[in-house]
Amino acid sequence: WSIIQRKFSSSPYEVYFPRNSTMEWQPHSPNCDVCLTSCRGIKRKKQLPNLQLAKRLKIIAERARKNRCGKNQGKLNNKNLMKKITNCKKIHLSTKLLAVDYPVDFIKAISCQICEHILSDPVETTCRHLFCRTCILKCLKVMGSYCPSCLYPCFPTDLVTPVRSFLNILDSLTLRCPVKECDKEILLGKYGQHLSSHKEMEGKEIYTHINKGGRPRQHLLSLTRRAQKHRLRELKLQVKTFAEKEEGGDIKAVCMTLFLLALRAKNEHRQADELEAIMQGRGSGLHPAVCLAIRVNTFLSCSQYHKMYRTVKAVTGRQIFQPLHALRTAEKALLPGYHPFEWKPPLKNVSANTEVGIIDGLSGLPHSVDDYPIDTIAKRFRYDAALVSTLMDMEEDILEGMKAHDLDDYLNGPFTVVVKESCDGMGDVSEKHGCGPAVPEKAVRFSFTVMTITITHGNANVRIFEEVKPNSELCCKPLCLMLADESDHETLTAILSPLIAEREAMKNSVLLLEMGGILRTFKFIFRGTGYDEKLVREVEGLEASGSTYICTLCDATRLEASQNLVFHSITRSHAENLERYEVWRSNPYHESVDELRDRVKGVSAKPFIETVPSIDALHCDIGNAAEFYKIFQFEIGEVYKNPDASKEERKRWQS
Repeated sequence: WSIIQRKFSSSPYEVYFPRNSTMEWQPHSPNCDVCLTSCRGIKRKKQLPNLQLAKRLKIIAERARKNRCGKNQGKLNNKNLMKKITNCKKIHLSTKLLAVDYPVDFIKAISCQICEHILSDPVETTCRHLFCRTCILKCLKVMGSYCPSCLYPCFPTDLVTPVRSFLNILDSLTLRCPVKECDKEILLGKYGQHLSSHKEMEGKEIYTHINKGGRPRQHLLSLTRRAQKHRLRELKLQVKTFAEKEEGGDIKAVCMTLFLLALRAKNEHRQADELEAIMQGRGSGLHPAVCLAIRVNTFLSCSQYHKMYRTVKAVTGRQIFQPLHALRTAEKALLPGYHPFEWKPPLKNVSANTEVGIIDGLSGLPHSVDDYPIDTIAKRFRYDAALVSTLMDMEEDILEGMKAHDLDDYLNGPFTVVVKESCDGMGDVSEKHGCGPAVPEKAVRFSFTVMTITITHGNANVRIFEEVKPNSELCCKPLCLMLADESDHETLTAILSPLIAEREAMKNSVLLLEMGGILRTFKFIFRGTGYDEKLVREVEGLEASGSTYICTLCDATRLEASQNLVFHSITRSHAENLERYEVWRSNPYHESVDELRDRVKGVSAKPFIETVPSIDALHCDIGNAAEFYKIFQFEIGEVYKNPDASKEERKRWQS
């Protein structure tokens, strides 16, 4: 622009852009009129200065000439320095190899502006200058982030490949082969291929065996080790020289790589893969975590897996599967008790130790509760450790959810986690031909699912995670498993009470957990909705399903329910059930059994788990109440508060 402005300010624009005739454009050359005149400037007529002033101007001009010479010398030194930095004589091709006598400007266009060789793997800067990739990267690293030609700011990330048409021109350049006694002219694109053919021929000439007569030559593999060493002595020395020069003296890696390439050239890919696995320290065996996944997904017990492991090892002679102790080590990282965490304030009556894995569900309990013997096996995790393990498994989902809502991933919370609790009995789980202890043939499983995670940002709560398939076994995390009957109130109470105590303690504390390198805070809300009617009655202290008090949501009797088919509301609550149990236990009004039963509305045992009113699809269908099921769901979901709820929201309540 400065050139154009200077031109236009001093001369009429018709000189460059005539009005009445078409401008004929000439190709750019060193004798370009625009560039040369801009450098020389345009002389103006001036008055003759006095002698004294002329003398001073002469001195200034001499100084300027000297400075210009100094600058030119500096530029030359700078160019030589860059050539020393790149040091690419041996790897880049000189323009002297060009078979055709191309114009000077064309040669300049296809050569690197740093090393002045033919462009190799050319890249283009933002200022449109072309360089070899290795040359420009070396210069940027040593001399700073600017273009060596015009000093325009330039970074390695700015470098782009030139247009396809230019690359085609570059590949079609004709070169003379530098090898003696080879007068071939080759295209630049096929130069490397041609040169490698020369090297192959040279190699064959070196290693061609000259049979000097005598016994026929034996095959290499049939020789003794000493004879093999003797025959391969020259090759060994050459490999050693190459390894010391190129690979830091790692002869083993060079030989192994050569062997790999030879195998793959002969299509022996299986053998090559096994060798490559050994080279990388993996061996040909499976990773312990993969073996663990196989064991779990194929429902193999430890003894069954061990039998398979020994059989495979004996038959193949290789350790493809990993031993059980390796699986247990891998399992520790996946189970609760692996990640450190902290509670503020500390949980009441819960140990501050975080390295807690699988706990015996009967630990700390006497052999009998209220003179009732406990003949069962129970295993559980500590509730807080299990929640931490689940959150760490979901780390990627949480951070992705924050990114999806344009939230910074360094926000530390507070996060609010809604946890759905589930508990159900499992039918016949007896051993068919086992010889284990005499335990009930039924089991009870207590588990939880993380339903939603929200973060408080400003004045709003942003939902960053929502479980899409809340009934899937993949998101349902086990917490406690016991061999017991779900109708056995005493055993159920004794084993689940510690879990409930931990849950109550967590309601009033905040979890501090390091996730993604940042300490974050989590609060928990628990929803006991995963219970069927039988278990709701059990844990809320209600009478069994044959009771005259037929509903777990309200106090209606069978007679009242048959008379009132329209008006209904949820009236029962955990707190009220506890109060009613105290009345049942103490009988403060000294009433008869029937009067007392009518007063407490069917509460006859101590409620020990707080459940959220709900109804499951299975029992609705069995009770021919599919039509009422939808009504119940909308009541529980408080849909009446939002009459304009979207279709998706209504579906969510029905899922």
